[in-house]
Amino acid sequence: MAATKRTSARPRSSAKEQDELITSLKHFIRTRGSSYLSDPNVSSIGIGYKEKNGRRSKELALQFTVDRKVEPEGLGLLGSAEIPAFIEVDGVRVPTDIVQRSYAPHFLVVAEGETPDRQRRVDPVRPGVSVSNVNLTAGTLGCIVFDRNDGSTCVLSNWHVLNGRAGERGDHVVQPGAKDDSRTTLNHLGRLVRAHLGVAGDCAVSTVTDRDCDPSILDLDVTPARLGEPQIDDKVVKCGRTTGVTHGVVTRPFAKVSIDYGTGVGFKEIECFEIGPDPGNPAAEGEISKRGDSGAAWMFKTRAGRPSDVLAGLHFGGESEADPEERALACFPRAVFDELKITLQRPAPEAEPAPGYDPAFLPVVIAPPKLNPSVKDDAVQLGGTEVIPYTHFSLAQSTSRRFAFWVAWNIDGGSLKRLDRKGIRFRTDPRLPRSAQVDNELYKENRLDRGHIARRADLLWGPLAEADKANRDSFFYTNITPQMDDFNQSARNGIWGHLEDAVFEEVEVDGLRVSVFGGPVFQEDDRVFKDVRIPREFWKVLVYSEHDTLKCKAFLLTQNLVLTEALDLDEFRVFQVKLTEIQARTGIRFAAAMADADTLVVPRAVEDRPPLERLSDIDWS
Repeated sequence: MAATKRTSARPRSSAKEQDELITSLKHFIRTRGSSYLSDPNVSSIGIGYKEKNGRRSKELALQFTVDRKVEPEGLGLLGSAEIPAFIEVDGVRVPTDIVQRSYAPHFLVVAEGETPDRQRRVDPVRPGVSVSNVNLTAGTLGCIVFDRNDGSTCVLSNWHVLNGRAGERGDHVVQPGAKDDSRTTLNHLGRLVRAHLGVAGDCAVSTVTDRDCDPSILDLDVTPARLGEPQIDDKVVKCGRTTGVTHGVVTRPFAKVSIDYGTGVGFKEIECFEIGPDPGNPAAEGEISKRGDSGAAWMFKTRAGRPSDVLAGLHFGGESEADPEERALACFPRAVFDELKITLQRPAPEAEPAPGYDPAFLPVVIAPPKLNPSVKDDAVQLGGTEVIPYTHFSLAQSTSRRFAFWVAWNIDGGSLKRLDRKGIRFRTDPRLPRSAQVDNELYKENRLDRGHIARRADLLWGPLAEADKANRDSFFYTNITPQMDDFNQSARNGIWGHLEDAVFEEVEVDGLRVSVFGGPVFQEDDRVFKDVRIPREFWKVLVYSEHDTLKCKAFLLTQNLVLTEALDLDEFRVFQVKLTEIQARTGIRFAAAMADADTLVVPRAVEDRPPLERLSDIDWS
């Protein structure tokens, strides 16, 4: 594109009028910018000060960047059109300006040489260091954020760092990035949760499940706490994976750029702002950003020149290789945070407590289990009690063993919902000490599965919002115990995982309501794996009413683990047992009404009894 001869625009007489003009120009670019970007020679349209003879003036203009700046007679060869000298915006004739510049996303090209600290594994993980999707190269971890929905901790970076062309939700994310350290199985950070590439930005978030984190940015030592909006001449600073700490000045506070993301993705239009070098703080080799800095957080600087806690933007690109003028591009933080549903502050707990296990769920009140004095002092306390509520279930957590002593839950078979588990992450309960919970470290690179104690499908009942909350609550690690990957799959035909289904199939359950209790059996000789004692026995108790008669059925599963490096399963057996046997093995006392409702006649010790081979072997009488 080329421009016709320009004349002066109507001068702006006050800061208020200039602010009004900038607001009008932003609206114009948002609504009309795409039509200009359809020109193959135009790479962006934004707000900037008009340049005259290579120097910046004080006149605001609609600034166009083009791949090639040519005279009008050469536009036809480029398939381009001429830009007028002025464009009317809300009744004001605004001058245009044309600058030769093109942009590219900062995909990493790995160079050989010594590895800086920010390209190594960092524990706890911090913003400003290398990160990537396990199948990509390396970019920069921008900042630590929190999911608005469940409060879980996440890391923020770019779409082209955490997702990429072939990525999908659930992909492993590693720190450092895959090209900085090929030992990706040792460097898991979490999994991709959400990603976006479009007008709102080039952005993505991953969970943090396998590492602790420090929210302060490496080498800046400041924690992002607020979101800001850039203005022309604002001073900013960032720490990126490749160039480290560099300083910049906002040159264009608003622009819409068109960037080619390559095969399978193509050109994407992104609203952003542009940053140029800060003459007072020159960068090494004049480069304020390079490939691999993608995802870095640009922070506003204070008047004293120090990094503030206000996030200016998310770095995602810069000038192309052929462009000699140094520039960086950053997404607007508010647009990114709204798109990804994240926040810089952990959301406050919900005002209403979770409706945990309901003792009055059945016609006879069934109180939750109680711990014997010998183990009661080992229970995690929350609000002065060891009974920790979730949606449709409650539990008591062992401080020393870091698993639940017991979990109690209710099943309303008449209002069960079918809900997808996709995108729901296992996570520790922020209400409880992290040291009292076993997290994902135990389950990495072995055959141990994260097995629900309160079965997820059992909890999905009631109003849809309540069932959805129960779905998410079921994935807290407090409701999880380690189980072999074929725990419910063998010649036993998955008996353990289908006991709840069986009671509905075999018994006329009054009101289709069942209360269930379950948990591990803690034994002194449980084998240790990754510094965790792995339970090898589990118990489950079903309580229900049939024809106005309370029934109680108890079961024990013995899982004989062979804890070698390969974690082999010798065998597991399921027994129907007396409730008193569960009490003797666990140090847990159940409601007296349950013991009275247990009518099973056991002729000999459990060790001498044949295990259940099929669900039809269960005594429901």
